[in-house]
Amino acid sequence: MASFFRARRVGYTAALSVALGGSYVTLRHPYASSNDRNSGGSALDTVHKKITDPAAVIPSRASQQSSLIAANSSNPLDILVVGGGATGCGVALDAVTRGLRVGLVERDDFSSGTSSRSTKLIHGGVRYLEKAVFNLDYGQLKLVFHALEERKQVIDNAPHLCHALPCMTPCFSWFEAVYYWVGLKMYDLVAGKHLLHLSRYYSAQESSELFPTLARKGKDRSLKGTVVYYDGQMNDSRVNVGLACTAALAGASVLNHAEVVSFIKEDGGERIIGARIRDNLSGTEFDAYAKVVVNAGGPFCDSVRKLADKDAKPMICPSSGVHIVLPDYYSPEGMGLIVPKTKDGRVVFMLPWLGRTVAGTTDSNTSITMLPEPHEDEIEFILDAICDYLNVKVRRTDVLSAWSGIRPLAVDPNAKNTESISRDHVVCEDVPGLVTITGGKWTTYRGMAEDAVDAAIKSGKLNPKNKCLTSNIHLVGGDGWDPAYFTVLAQEYVRMKVSHTGKVVPGVMDTAVAKHLSHSYGTMAEKVAAIAQNENLGKRLAHGYPYLEAEVAYCARNEYCESATDFIARRSRLAFLDTDAAGRAVPRVIQILAAEHQWDKGRQKQELESATKFLESFKSSKNAQFHDGKHT
Repeated sequence: MASFFRARRVGYTAALSVALGGSYVTLRHPYASSNDRNSGGSALDTVHKKITDPAAVIPSRASQQSSLIAANSSNPLDILVVGGGATGCGVALDAVTRGLRVGLVERDDFSSGTSSRSTKLIHGGVRYLEKAVFNLDYGQLKLVFHALEERKQVIDNAPHLCHALPCMTPCFSWFEAVYYWVGLKMYDLVAGKHLLHLSRYYSAQESSELFPTLARKGKDRSLKGTVVYYDGQMNDSRVNVGLACTAALAGASVLNHAEVVSFIKEDGGERIIGARIRDNLSGTEFDAYAKVVVNAGGPFCDSVRKLADKDAKPMICPSSGVHIVLPDYYSPEGMGLIVPKTKDGRVVFMLPWLGRTVAGTTDSNTSITMLPEPHEDEIEFILDAICDYLNVKVRRTDVLSAWSGIRPLAVDPNAKNTESISRDHVVCEDVPGLVTITGGKWTTYRGMAEDAVDAAIKSGKLNPKNKCLTSNIHLVGGDGWDPAYFTVLAQEYVRMKVSHTGKVVPGVMDTAVAKHLSHSYGTMAEKVAAIAQNENLGKRLAHGYPYLEAEVAYCARNEYCESATDFIARRSRLAFLDTDAAGRAVPRVIQILAAEHQWDKGRQKQELESATKFLESFKSSKNAQFHDGKHT
C-alpha cells in the first residue's frame, strides 16, 4: 500500500524521493512557489464580498448539519476536515476559498483543545535561530524565515485580534548584553521586510522605567541593561473561532460538537470515502461522504488514524505546556519580559494579556486527555522562575488561573527530549483518502493548512478553481478595522442594563468596554453594542472585566456558541483570565443561552455541572492542591 510522508523544509522546492518498500519519502517546501501563484483576482474579490457583505449571515448550526447530511455517496464533499482547531479551521478556509466543497466537524468546540491553550505569542522562534547559528543548521534557519513571514501574515489577516508586542530580555553581564543584542539584531535581519519593529538596547535605569517590577539586583548579580525586541501576540481562541466563521461565510459547512465515530471505506477497497458522525448535542448519527478526509486532530490525530487503521503507529509526541495568569501589576501594559535561559535551561516569560499577566511555561512529556490539568509543581516552577527576576512578592494566592495545553509535536526517533523535537509540521497519507496534518505551531497554521490542502487535492485528484488565497483574506471583523474603531462604539451606543429591581437603566459605553468589543469582534462589534443597547443586555458579566451579557447572545446567534463553556473559555476568555470570576458568571451565561437555544431546566442543570467541572481543571489559587509555604 502506497503511502507518503512530507516534512516541510522552508525555502526550497527541490524534492528528495527515496523508494522504501512501496512507499516514498519527500522532503520539500512548496512555500517558495508563492511567486508562481496566480493572483486569483476575481476569485479573491468573490470571497471578499461573501465575507464582508454587511447583510451576510452566518449559516445556522442546523443548516450546516443538513449540508453535511446532504453529502451522500453520489454527491460527496471534496474535503471533510476532522478537527476544529487552528489547523483544521485553516484547512477549511483554504479549501473553500479555492472553490472546493468543504465540510468540517469538531468533537467539542472550535479551539477547545491546544489552540486555546497556547502561549498567545505569534513568533518566529528566537531559540530556533540560536540553534541554527550554533549548529550551522540551514533547515532551522529556513524555519525561522518562514515563521517570521507567517507571523506578519497572521497579524495582517486579523488586526483586531493580533498586535506587535515588545519583549524585554534582561542582561546581567556585559557579555549577555552583547550576545542578546547581536542575536536579536540578527532576528530583525532575518525578518527582513516582515519586521514588526527594530530591537534596541536599554540601560538598567531605562529598563526600570519601562518595566518597574523588574529586579535590578539579586543573588550576586546586578542588571546591566536589557534588549527589547518585538514578536506578535494574539487572542488565540478568538482567531480560531474567526477562522471557522470566515470559512462558514465563504461556503464551508462547519459543525462543532460533532464527532467522527468511524470511517466509511469504498466497497472492496481500503480508501476512505466518508465518515459516520455523531452530533454530541442531540446524540443523532449520520453519514457524510467526501473524496478526501483531512485529519487535523491535533494531539488526538493518532486516535483518528486508528479509526482507519487500528495498527497505525503514533506520529506525535505530546508535550505539556503550563501557563498561569497573574494580576496586571506583575507586568506593565504593553511590555513583556522573556528570560531565554533559566537555571534549568528553559525559557520563562511574563506577558501582558487582556488586562492581566500570563506567565509560563513548562515543556514536559504528558499523556493525552480531553481536559489536561497543570500539576502544582509546574505552577511552583513558574512562580520560582519569575520570582528571580522581580522586585514584587510572588504569591500563589495571586494565581487567578492556571491551565495546561498539549503540544502535538512531530516525533523524531533520535530526539532525547521534547526540546530537541522540531516544531515543524508533517503531512502524511498512510491510509488512502485520509490525509493527516500534525506538529507545527500556531504561527504557521496558514502554511500548514496550505500544505494539507495541496496534499488533499493530490490524493483526491480534486479540481480547485484557483490557487491558495488565504494570504490575502481578512478574518471576519478584520476588514476595514482600525485601532480607533472603539471610539465609534463609545460615542454612538449606550449599555441598557436591567437592575436587580427589574428597572432598565442606561449605562455609559465606557472606554474599557468599547476597546474590548472592538478588539474582540472587530467591525462586528457594533452588532454586539446594538444588542446591549436594544435588548437590555448591557450589564457586565463579572465585576472588573469588560465582558457584556450582549456578547453571550451575539455569540449564540453568530459564532456557534452552544454551551456555557464555549462562551467562558473560547468566545470570551474569562475562564483563562480569572477562573473564580468565570464561575460567578456561569449562571447568567446559562440564562441567556437558555433563552437563545430554548433549553429546558434539565439542560441548564447539565450546563452548570459541565462548566463547573471544566473550571475545576484550571488551578487558580482557589483550586490549589497544596501550598508549600514558599509563595504566600
